[in-house]
Amino acid sequence: MKSMLLAACAALALAGPAAAQIFPEPQPYPMPAPTLAPRDVPYPGLLKLEVDATDIDRRIFHVHETVPVAGPGPFTLLFPQWVPGGHSPRNSLEKIAGITIRAGGKPVPWKRDPVDVFAFHVDVPAGATTLDVSFQALSPTAADQGRVVMTDEMLNLQWLSLAMYPAGHYSRQVQIEASVRLPDGWAYGTALEPTGPPASGVVRFKPVNFDVLVDSPMFAGRYYRQVDLDPGAAIPVRLDIFADRPELLEAATVDQLERHRELVRQAYKLYGSTHYNHYDFLFALTDRMGGIGLEHHRSSEDGAGPNYFLDWAALPSERDLLPHEFTHSWNGKFRRPADLWTANLNVPMRGSLLWVYEGQTQYWGFVLSGRSGLLSKAEALDALAATAATYETRIGRTWRAVEDTTEDPIINSRRPQPWTSWQRSEDYYQEGQLVWLDADTLIRSRSSGKRSLDDFAKAFFGIENGNGSERPYTFDDIVAALNAVEPYDWAKFLHERIDEVAAKPPLDGLVRGGWRLVYTDIETAYFKSAEARRKTVDLSYSIGLTLGAGGDVAGVQWDGPAFKAGLTVGGKLLAVNGIAYDADRLREAITAARGGAPLSLLVKTGDHYKTFDIAWKGGLRYPRLQRIEGTPDLLTAIYAPRK
Repeated sequence: MKSMLLAACAALALAGPAAAQIFPEPQPYPMPAPTLAPRDVPYPGLLKLEVDATDIDRRIFHVHETVPVAGPGPFTLLFPQWVPGGHSPRNSLEKIAGITIRAGGKPVPWKRDPVDVFAFHVDVPAGATTLDVSFQALSPTAADQGRVVMTDEMLNLQWLSLAMYPAGHYSRQVQIEASVRLPDGWAYGTALEPTGPPASGVVRFKPVNFDVLVDSPMFAGRYYRQVDLDPGAAIPVRLDIFADRPELLEAATVDQLERHRELVRQAYKLYGSTHYNHYDFLFALTDRMGGIGLEHHRSSEDGAGPNYFLDWAALPSERDLLPHEFTHSWNGKFRRPADLWTANLNVPMRGSLLWVYEGQTQYWGFVLSGRSGLLSKAEALDALAATAATYETRIGRTWRAVEDTTEDPIINSRRPQPWTSWQRSEDYYQEGQLVWLDADTLIRSRSSGKRSLDDFAKAFFGIENGNGSERPYTFDDIVAALNAVEPYDWAKFLHERIDEVAAKPPLDGLVRGGWRLVYTDIETAYFKSAEARRKTVDLSYSIGLTLGAGGDVAGVQWDGPAFKAGLTVGGKLLAVNGIAYDADRLREAITAARGGAPLSLLVKTGDHYKTFDIAWKGGLRYPRLQRIEGTPDLLTAIYAPRK
């Protein structure tokens, strides 16, 4: 006992001085000065941008940019960070390499900002009047590196990823002159206006503001066809088709092209204005270049499978893309949410009104698809049924409001996620579509068919015919415009459906429109088309499972039968009731389980094999709409073409 006391005293003696001493706590290291904020003043001088896009074997864009400078001293160049239409800070900075800056032929050191990594600082030497900036944009050579934008047959050139611009100015105040060298024999489409025909393979464009440049991408390729969609009009609208193979260009029938022309006519009847001096659908028919659907003011980047025209009857699920992106010229590019409009592309965007920007565009995209004949009435209703079923079973609605999903482009940037039905994704698109259907049918019902959401579209998006700039809007502007069409408590209507968490699915517009959502054991043609396009087997509404190519488990409905059995995304279905998997065998087993037959799935996950017994006796279930007899058929009226 005595020895233990002596040891304790010795330990205290040793610890005493240290315990009495007070050590300083850590403090934050000082942050660097923020990047120069943009001002609404002209940048002195004209930037020049030269892009060599001929290195198609290695998928490399070679860039040279000449930037005028006013004098010596600190100077900052910005690489665009925020992607308009992508609503997120995801521009491909990681693919920029080989940056060199020179002045008067001599190298000038540059330093990336340690916090704002899209900013590059240089000290301009005395006597320099320009900076020569060179780099390569190393586009993906395989799909796992990102979207493929260059193939042996075509390319998608986005100036957003190929140009820097000076800090301290609104992007509309920076003038730039662009040119591009294309592979021999390639044609191109873009909203930019050339100064003349190509010379030695180089196309030069008239100077524009920097924001107009990045809003005017280019498609180019070996196999090209241009179709006039508004013959004889003072304001041309063109379908610029690029294809993997030359025969795909001539596959379009007279009737198919006429439906695309009718899209233009129906859009003009809806909005009653234009906000461009010409419009180009840049349309790629390809399974080699990555897919895209991206809006711009005077053009859109659109991608479909190579058989878009050849397999017309089998692929209706591809045909709402062009109407959606065309609508964005009015909703999103001309009228734009106030918190989404920014002074330049390095100021954060906020997407609180994306349920208008994208949600109402989703609504009009399908409506115009029906009115133009790009979708038949049956196909349009079947597409609506598929959307309604998604949100009737979107269990994540019980904890997350639509408004919160407007942050998803920033939170997730469209990365794959394991539990979409619970986590939710960018639901402001399709759930927004259902909200605007609700609003349209409510206006039609309250006004006895005298008014509709068409009146809102013309009054809100169709103002100031010919104005090619932007007109920002707020939530209060939306409410005021709706009230001008049909007096109602629209603020409450929208807050309840957008801002509040609500387990009840937003299907009032269907019922008020004279239809109800039902499920049968037979797929609609539209549902089959969507499965074929995505290469999936979609059993979401029966066992709660979606399978990809070869039986890969691509989706599991949260709290559905497959979920309760223990399945998760990432496995591979190998066998159904002990027999090798194929899609038809699985469907047959689901049907047989109604009568008490077993439903047992063998799944491989990593190195492990496990059998899952699915407790489901409801058979196959696929969504469709059913007419409610004795009620007004507003949906047919909505999708009917305007005369």
